[in-house]
Amino acid sequence: MRAPRKTAGHGRAGGPARRPARGLLLALPLLILLVVFFAVPVLRLVEESVHGRGGSLTTRNYGDFFGTPAYRLILLRTFAVAALCTAVCAVFAYPYAYLMTVAAPKVRRVLLVLVLLPFWTSLMVRTYAWLVLLQDTGPLRAALDALGLGGIGLLRTTTGVLIGMAQILLPFMVLPVYNNLQRIDRSGLLAAQSLGATPCRAFWRAYFPQSLPGLFAGSLLVFILSLGFYVTPAILGSPQNSMMSQLIVRQVTERLDFGSAGAMAVVLVVTTFLFIAVASRFGRVRGAFGASEPHRER
Repeated sequence: MRAPRKTAGHGRAGGPARRPARGLLLALPLLILLVVFFAVPVLRLVEESVHGRGGSLTTRNYGDFFGTPAYRLILLRTFAVAALCTAVCAVFAYPYAYLMTVAAPKVRRVLLVLVLLPFWTSLMVRTYAWLVLLQDTGPLRAALDALGLGGIGLLRTTTGVLIGMAQILLPFMVLPVYNNLQRIDRSGLLAAQSLGATPCRAFWRAYFPQSLPGLFAGSLLVFILSLGFYVTPAILGSPQNSMMSQLIVRQVTERLDFGSAGAMAVVLVVTTFLFIAVASRFGRVRGAFGASEPHRER
C-alpha cells in the first residue's frame, strides 16, 4: 500500500498553513500605526473626558453636554447636515455614475478624470474658492439676482456649507456607485422592455434595485466623513450654524477645556458607531468598506 500523501501545509515549509502568519507579518506595520496614532489618542481622549479634579473619575463633562440644550442642538444639526449632504451627493452622483457606464470608453476616461481631479487639489484651495463664489458680490449671487432669487443667502449659511461639503465629498459617492453599476448586466433592462415595460418602469424595477449596494456604500462613506468636517463649515458657515467639530475646537482653543472637548468627541464617535450598527441592519457594512463576504462551502 502506498503511504498517504502529505497535504500542503503539513509537509511543505511554504504551504498554506504559513500564509496566515505571513499575512499577519505584512499587516503588522499597519497595526502598529493604528495603535500608536489612533487607538492610543482615542483612549487618551476617553481618559480626559472622565478625568476630574484630583485624578478622580467623573461623568460631569457628559452631564454638562447632555444638560446643555445648545450642545444637543449642535449634535442634531451635525447629523442633519451630514444627512442632507449625503442626499445631495446621491442625487448628483447617481446620474453621473450611470452616464459613465453607458458612455464610450474615451468619454468614460474623461469623466473618470473629472471625478479624480478634486483629489489633486488642496481642500483649503477648494474651500476658499467656494468662499469667493458664494460671497454677496460673487458670480453665484449675481446669477440668483438675475433670476429674481436675490433673497437667498449662500455665505455664512447652512446652504453654503452644504454646497462646499457636497462638492468635496461627491467623488466618494460617485466611485462606489460606478463600481457597482458597471457590474450590472444591462440585459435585464432589455428583457423587461421586451415584455412590455416602459423604459422608466424597467429601470426602476429591473436596474435600480441592483444598484442599491453601491448607493448604500457611497452614502455610508459620505455620511461618516460629513460628521467630522471642520474646515469647510468653519470657513463657509458661521457660529450660529456651527457643527460638532467646530464646538470641540472652540472648547480646546478658547476655553482650554480638554475634558469637555474629549466628552464631545466621545459622544460623536459613539453616535457614529451606533449609526453604523443601525445601518448594518439594512445593508452590508462590510461591502461598503470594500470587504468581501467570506466564502462559505456548500
